[in-house]
Amino acid sequence: MVNVGSTEVSDRPLVLLVEDDETVSEVVERYLEREGFRVEVVSDGADAVSRFDEKVDVIVLDIMLPSMDGLEVCRRLRSTSAVPIIMLTALGEESDRIMGLELGADDYLAKPFSPRELTARVKSVLRRAAGTLAPQVAQGELKAGAITLNLDAHEVAVAGDPIVLTSREFELLAWLMTHPKRVFTREELLERVWGYSYGDKSTVTVHVRRLREKIEADPAQPRHVATVWGLGYRFDP
Repeated sequence: MVNVGSTEVSDRPLVLLVEDDETVSEVVERYLEREGFRVEVVSDGADAVSRFDEKVDVIVLDIMLPSMDGLEVCRRLRSTSAVPIIMLTALGEESDRIMGLELGADDYLAKPFSPRELTARVKSVLRRAAGTLAPQVAQGELKAGAITLNLDAHEVAVAGDPIVLTSREFELLAWLMTHPKRVFTREELLERVWGYSYGDKSTVTVHVRRLREKIEADPAQPRHVATVWGLGYRFDP
């Protein structure tokens, strides 16, 4: 186990695993370490907030935690950091999943889950956090109305003011802006942006809503990220 505040120099990504079930945390920790990750395990929500720093590359966060639940942990961390967050939810708790995504989580897994699938999700959010976009996405600067997106610097500004996007939100916007006027279904966006051939389509819906809140002058009547009823979403430059 690696201390979050350690000065150890390593190229291996650091995962902060916030899970109070010792059996689950031990299995996940062993599997992630075998896949080349460093892992710090925290069993308490408040402890996770106090011990987090920018050396952490990705957070795997259970919702049901003592002292402070995972939703509140996500809200507090997201207010100061865009670190990728994968939430672990109880099977069937759709409201928790939606709330986690609304608060800025990048992804979620329902328990019980496969450690192999969790590792794949961790690798996926890390690729996106590093700005590794799909080959079809060009590099350079994109502009549409008041929106400026710099693919090289991984930065977005609206009317000259920088805004903070999570890695998923950034890649979703980049994908849509590089394919203007083209309609994508939620299934297509899940595959193109998230890299999943299957999954919960509400993940896309929530991320579109969050993206609109950050880039649109009136999120209720979006100018750029348009809904094509019965089909999906389209970017209007």
